[in-house]
Amino acid sequence: MVFDAPPATTTAHAWMPSSPCGSGCIEQADRVGTVLVIGRLFAVLGLLFSFPLLHVVTPRGKRESLQRRYAGMLLRCLGIRLRIVDNRGTSAPVGYGTGGGVLVVAGHIGWTDIVAMASVQPLGFVARADMVDWPVLGGLAKLMRVIPIEREHLRELPGVVDQLGQRLVAGDRVGVFPEGTTWCGRAYGYMRPALFQAAVDTGTPVQPVRLRYLDRNGAQCTVPAFVGADTFASSAGRVLRSRGMVAEVVLERVQEPGTDRRALARRCEAAVRGATPSGHDARESTEWIEAGSTRVQDPSVGADAADPVRRPRRRPLLRGRGHRTQAA
Repeated sequence: MVFDAPPATTTAHAWMPSSPCGSGCIEQADRVGTVLVIGRLFAVLGLLFSFPLLHVVTPRGKRESLQRRYAGMLLRCLGIRLRIVDNRGTSAPVGYGTGGGVLVVAGHIGWTDIVAMASVQPLGFVARADMVDWPVLGGLAKLMRVIPIEREHLRELPGVVDQLGQRLVAGDRVGVFPEGTTWCGRAYGYMRPALFQAAVDTGTPVQPVRLRYLDRNGAQCTVPAFVGADTFASSAGRVLRSRGMVAEVVLERVQEPGTDRRALARRCEAAVRGATPSGHDARESTEWIEAGSTRVQDPSVGADAADPVRRPRRRPLLRGRGHRTQAA
């Protein structure tokens, strides 16, 4: 059975795409019992409330190790195991790098992406601005020094790129999701080049990461996708009820920044997608992207269009991005 999602559309400006993924992309998975769900929930809350205190009392030199262990425990408490695959062909320790700043790029599926990627090695993120207001996770986002981005306001993008560049120059590892929105994991958008400008400006290497979720049988799983009409509560409940999920984080070969952000974005996209064709090279066509049981139309959207209207700032609802952008 193939789900034909409607074509992607834009809202405030062309840089802010809306994912066509919705509830039809989410498949049922094996579930655990109510008692285990409650146990997982209390374990997660215990970790999230204890981390800020331990972070303060831990010596600065040991905080990175603490953050990695906590992220790993949080992932396990959510019922998700971690699998790391290193395709870089080097003898370097598994991680995003320790010799200076690095920009880490990945496709975006849901809020669990941040936990999975931080379980490999701690890093900051460029994330939606309203995340700092989320229950419990907001405090964690502040400790992770999240760089907030208001996707509705294109004119604020240069400031975000500048902050990102400063963090890279300071030697930080920072993760970004250049698709601009969340997708179900089987279908995906193309990587917008804007945030790659920070790597080009600072000469920072880029680490592409291929992230996907698998069920207990090894098949690709869409349960963690934060799409459509999802709220944080509905998404978290679905994850906590799941059984046997695995977050697979594949480290692909590091890309040198070069001088062209668009070329860098395409190289990283090719690395992240692997052998899976993206269908995004023909920008003017209406190619269909097929993967598993999901089929969506290619959102051929210009990434660098100017912001036509300065819209009033407002705080978005805690809903999946497809729903939020369609309602804007």
